[in-house]
Amino acid sequence: MSKENVVCGVQNAPHRSLFHALGLTEEEQSRPLIGIVSSYNEIVPGHMNLDKIVDAVKLGVAMAGGTPIVFPAIAVCDGIAMGHKGMKYSLVTRDLIADSTEAMALAHGFDGLVMVPNCDKNVPGLLMAAARVNIPTVFVSGGPMLAGKVEGKKTSLSSMFEAVGAFSAGKIDEEKLNEYERKTCPTCGSCSGMYTANSMNCLTEALGMGLKGNGTIPAVYSARLELAKRAGMAVMDLVRKNICPRDIMTKEALMNALTVDMALGCSTNSMLHLPAIAHECGVELSLDIANEMSAKTPNLCHLAPAGRTYMEELDEAGGVYAVMKELSKKNLLNLDCMTVSGKTMGENIENSVNLDYNIIRPIENPFSETGGIAVLKGNLAPEGSVVKRSAVSEKMLVHEGPAKVFDSEEEAQKAINGGEIVAGDVVVIRYEGPKGGPGMREMLNPTSAIMGMGLGESVALITDGRFSGATRGACVGHVTPEAASGGVIGIVENGDIISINIPENTIELKVPEDELNERMKNFVPKKKELSGYLKRYASLVSGGATGAILN
Repeated sequence: MSKENVVCGVQNAPHRSLFHALGLTEEEQSRPLIGIVSSYNEIVPGHMNLDKIVDAVKLGVAMAGGTPIVFPAIAVCDGIAMGHKGMKYSLVTRDLIADSTEAMALAHGFDGLVMVPNCDKNVPGLLMAAARVNIPTVFVSGGPMLAGKVEGKKTSLSSMFEAVGAFSAGKIDEEKLNEYERKTCPTCGSCSGMYTANSMNCLTEALGMGLKGNGTIPAVYSARLELAKRAGMAVMDLVRKNICPRDIMTKEALMNALTVDMALGCSTNSMLHLPAIAHECGVELSLDIANEMSAKTPNLCHLAPAGRTYMEELDEAGGVYAVMKELSKKNLLNLDCMTVSGKTMGENIENSVNLDYNIIRPIENPFSETGGIAVLKGNLAPEGSVVKRSAVSEKMLVHEGPAKVFDSEEEAQKAINGGEIVAGDVVVIRYEGPKGGPGMREMLNPTSAIMGMGLGESVALITDGRFSGATRGACVGHVTPEAASGGVIGIVENGDIISINIPENTIELKVPEDELNERMKNFVPKKKELSGYLKRYASLVSGGATGAILN
């Protein structure tokens, strides 16, 4: 598909008349038509600056001899959607974004695309669309927010949610809570820790679909506008060379991304998105591979929420390429993969330097010898579950305790706020999976409340839903099969002992097998009355272990 289908020849005179209606000259129509997918809106802080990014991309495309044409993509702010019905609509937008972008791109005969996303589901949705459409495509994100500062300490959105927990526990007063509220998120951009948005923008670099700095240059830096212009110029080079997304997002490139994921300590949501992107590329990426990669990939970064460093500091230390340079010292990457720069990954990172060993640990002295993500299996999650190992206290890597069971996030939050959760407990939140939610809500409110109340080193939380990239602690998500699909998590009872062993990648419900079988035999999953898009989504979506893709 290209402009030849809509511009050239006598038969396309009607099409050209509509391009004239757009005000496009013959000269503009004769050049490659480049669609710029703008995720700009006025409700998402990570997207409020994208109009300027888009303008810079347009200039880059025009400078390199193309005709830029903008069309939109939607985006939900996970922070604003958090803790209420709105979060049911977060993950589900990933597929809406992919579907609508595919429709727009193929209906209008573009020669190339520049994707301008920033936040959580927007990036993977557009990567999925890029794989489907498979015309020359470059990504340039809006960039991360600068960290806030309270009492001389840097803060990010996770600090804000934990401050609410601290207030509920009487540890801070309302004046201090208001100070956090005013100072935590000081600029536009994707929230400043290694949360899902920044994880996916960094992994876009590792995949080869974004230029150097895509994941780390702060949103408010003018270097971000320069990057956008270069992205516009780069897509024109890809058009000339006919380098397409599936030439770049190969199995080897996806393995590179998973390796960088482990080294950076990315959000657990990457284990939903990378399999879904791989699926669109015709590559199988199972959860089983994650532990294999983790076993041989050291964790080199402890950015918030795992540590007290932020995206601006990762950028100053050399960014994603500096992390990849460290990984290359132990031959952990395939450096022959093609990238949107028109060069191989090896050529891209050749001259990269790690400028701060406190931010990016040298490969010889990592934070840990294993990666930031762990996949746990056992009778409670026979198909898998996911935990951000790098954000778990050493004290909680192995934990055993009695279950406190809740059938929704709201029920769990009420119990946590009411002081019903005590040291040693394992909080179980079910019927929040892809089908059961539906939409697989993030659980940042309950995890942050547990942390803010000082229970982070004594209480675990498991769910068939998922967690925000801002979550830290012994929080195990994506439990599959989920309760709504008849999973074992649906028959857990209050007081049952649950054992979590992250080093050994296991999660077990310690109930005698005959009793477990009897419970399962009598188990009828709860049903919810649904309508609209959520009803359609629930009927099509797969489990979390396969990336919550639509079948």
